[in-house]
Amino acid sequence: MAEPRPLLRVTDLQVHFPQRGQGRPGRPAGPVRAVDGVSFDIAAGETLGLVGESGCGKSTTGLAVLRLVEPTFGTVMLGDVELTALSLRRMRAMRRHLTMIFQDPYASLDPRMSVGSIVAEPLNVHGLHKGSRARRHRVGELLELVGLNPDHADRHPHEFSGGQRQRIGIARALAGEPDLIIADEPIAALDVSIQAQIINLLEDLRDSLGLAYLFVAHDLAAVGHLSDRIAVMYLGRIVEIADRATLFTRPAHPYTRALLSAVPVPDPVAERSRQRIILQGAVPSPADPPSGCRFRTRCPAAFDRCAVDDPVLTARGDGQLAACHLPSVDG
Repeated sequence: MAEPRPLLRVTDLQVHFPQRGQGRPGRPAGPVRAVDGVSFDIAAGETLGLVGESGCGKSTTGLAVLRLVEPTFGTVMLGDVELTALSLRRMRAMRRHLTMIFQDPYASLDPRMSVGSIVAEPLNVHGLHKGSRARRHRVGELLELVGLNPDHADRHPHEFSGGQRQRIGIARALAGEPDLIIADEPIAALDVSIQAQIINLLEDLRDSLGLAYLFVAHDLAAVGHLSDRIAVMYLGRIVEIADRATLFTRPAHPYTRALLSAVPVPDPVAERSRQRIILQGAVPSPADPPSGCRFRTRCPAAFDRCAVDDPVLTARGDGQLAACHLPSVDG
């Protein structure tokens, strides 16, 4: 039997930003290759975590899937619909089916609008629950779904805490009854005590509503809690994809191993005995990436071939893919 079509399929996605000025002496400045050939699938009801250091292109990837940033090249398919081929008008209509939770709950909510108006905005845009009474009832349901008091719909964002504001953003994202939500570091701006509550809420909503997530974050511990599979991104490229258990117990890429070595473990004895991997040097510029493997300038296992050949994602078994010339990474 044929494999079922994934809910979302991203193929060779590229987002390049032009830049002004000069590059290195004798070379003109090239484009900033924020996303440079990213491919992945997400099944219905699945959570794919997308992790990496700041500036690796993971947030830009999410924005490009929604075409809030226009891709330079590549295709994005939502079911049978090629999003990258749609007009802007048709793309707006498709945003009922995939939407976004933004990172900053303070900047993503209009301070002049009431909470009810913020949550009702997608209902108005997509012509859902017509009539003021029906819309208000639906807004109340959505607020209650994310753990807020429906009686507070007439309040404004400044009357809520950061965690409550992020719940408002989640309610807004749910208003169109989407199939897929792109969560762009939804806990990064929150206190640690609130982060677990939001992660648990997202998990409960996924299970009860059958949602799929692209969960963008730099915190591997949070990603590991929520995600079914995890994609690791470095300098505009995905360097490894694996299911959660495989990635945490048998990482295939040296960069993944370095990220995992920074994740604390609850056992104090094991924590003290763990070996930290400290990467040397800075992340290269996406306007002038290294030849060959982009990670080679910081990789403790790099050898001559890494400077010449650009590795591609290859199968390592059990659905694991890694872009590394090493056949395995010894632990």
